[in-house]
Amino acid sequence: MDRRPGTPSLLRELNDRAALELLLTAGPMTRAQLGERTGLSKVTASQLLSRLEERGLVQVAGEQAGGRGPNAALYAVVPSTAYVAGLHVERDVISAGVADVTGAVVTEVSVDPNGTEDPVGLVRGAVSAACGPAGVAPEALKAFVIGTPGVLDPRTGDPRLAVNLPAWHEGVLAALRTDLGRPVSIENDVNLAAMAERALGAAVGLDDFTLVWLDVGVGLATVLGGRVHRGVTGAAGEIGYLPVPGVPLPQDVSHPATGAFQSLAGAQAVAELAASHGFAGPTAAGAVRAAVAAAEAGDVAGAAFLDKLAGRVATGVAAISVVLDPGVVLLGGSVGLAGGEALAARVAAEVGRICPAQPEVVPAAVTGRPVLRGAILSAVDQARAELLASVAAP
Repeated sequence: MDRRPGTPSLLRELNDRAALELLLTAGPMTRAQLGERTGLSKVTASQLLSRLEERGLVQVAGEQAGGRGPNAALYAVVPSTAYVAGLHVERDVISAGVADVTGAVVTEVSVDPNGTEDPVGLVRGAVSAACGPAGVAPEALKAFVIGTPGVLDPRTGDPRLAVNLPAWHEGVLAALRTDLGRPVSIENDVNLAAMAERALGAAVGLDDFTLVWLDVGVGLATVLGGRVHRGVTGAAGEIGYLPVPGVPLPQDVSHPATGAFQSLAGAQAVAELAASHGFAGPTAAGAVRAAVAAAEAGDVAGAAFLDKLAGRVATGVAAISVVLDPGVVLLGGSVGLAGGEALAARVAAEVGRICPAQPEVVPAAVTGRPVLRGAILSAVDQARAELLASVAAP
């Protein structure tokens, strides 16, 4: 394999990349701080900052007060260097957000599909709706990451089984890339939520954990060695179909799971269980929140419902734990978040009773569109990689 010699131009390129990456990940800093963090001299740090400024990649973003003499200039990456879009596609709503290369979210919107099923038209419309308030032209976006439910083909990146989104099938990814003219990725929604948890939430610093998603559907994201595990066919995490004792098995995987773990922990099942304990509400999550509040106030019915729900969830968590032994299990989705610490503690106790693996069970911490947050973070990572790859010595 050919190797580039250690020429001065290559060294400048490596230094420029290292400095730019540090400013992207650690935020604004002075020349002295940049030199200290990279091991470069103040002179070399000043030279590379000048080069990056000339290319429009770095700018003075303020001053750092303190010490004797004049305040030191703070340097930061120019936010408008690149913009990206993240989307979360659900059957009844599409959430879209635009962020700059620093990771700052410029805008977020929700769009009603209004009966439209064409994926290309839906994505184009949602992107346009997000770009308008952000003042960013759609053509300026460098990357798109789209979160959807269901199984994705790891070979092609296309949806392979998305029972709630029948129009999302083989060929969709190529059509989106052609229409948008930019890199586009489609990712499982729960996997994206797990990425958000690892970057910003309850899994920061963890290389091994699982996220159990309790919502309209139930799902699982598994992170092992810092990487999301997708499986050979992309079906890893489809725990709605997980066989569990006492409930019938699904008979047709091309339809939403109606038996197995889904029939114990899906939103409809949770709502029915809550109603049987006197906690009816417009949503399963609302009923769970009411039960948690009641249990904390000493209400016997609230505690009984949470105990029953925890037993159901623990059935799935135990099955996952004896296979993966992840150490930490997050409970996410609307039901998991609504249950909070009260539900997580009960699930941990029940898993410890029936399972030799005894993971720490905690509620997810990223609230407010965690799937969209993960999509945006993934798109920002792609834009940053492209930016760093473009840096070359003049």
